[in-house]
Amino acid sequence: MQELTKEKAAEETIFIEADEEEDSLANKYLLFNLGKEVYGIAIANVTEIIEMQKITEMPDMPGYVKGVINLRGRVIPAMDLRLRFGMEQRACDDRTCMIIVSMGGISLGLIVDTVAEVHDIRDQDIDSPPQFKNHAERNRYISGLGKVGEEVKILIDADKILHEKDWETIKEKTRNREENHV
Repeated sequence: MQELTKEKAAEETIFIEADEEEDSLANKYLLFNLGKEVYGIAIANVTEIIEMQKITEMPDMPGYVKGVINLRGRVIPAMDLRLRFGMEQRACDDRTCMIIVSMGGISLGLIVDTVAEVHDIRDQDIDSPPQFKNHAERNRYISGLGKVGEEVKILIDADKILHEKDWETIKEKTRNREENHV
């Protein structure tokens, strides 16, 4: 009977630690730069930040998906956020990096100009993005506008950054690439 209580206590401790970890990630955003603007993505979606890797180009991918990288044996699609947001392409330099995010069990590398910092942005400091009829498709991946002091940070919804049909194409191509290398 005593041992069952210890097991139960251990399980509860694990759940409490997981809840505390989720709470500690709430309202935290990784801020990064694209051009002159500062964007943010929920830190809960971020797996790691890495330096630029060699990208293997893949045919039949959306233009903003540069190809795939091999990250410790995992094939991960690499998306240039500048191209995704309709910005001019920029040559990579020593500050260009990749933010590896996890969305629905799939990892994706987001190529950004620079990574700035992790910042707390409370819910009451986040406004909805303005809705412009002609730009609804372009703004669908913006989850909000975070007010930090006198500045505004554009917050990205990681789950909406890809069109569903693009996700399917990328998953299929990535899966095929992994199967061919096994």
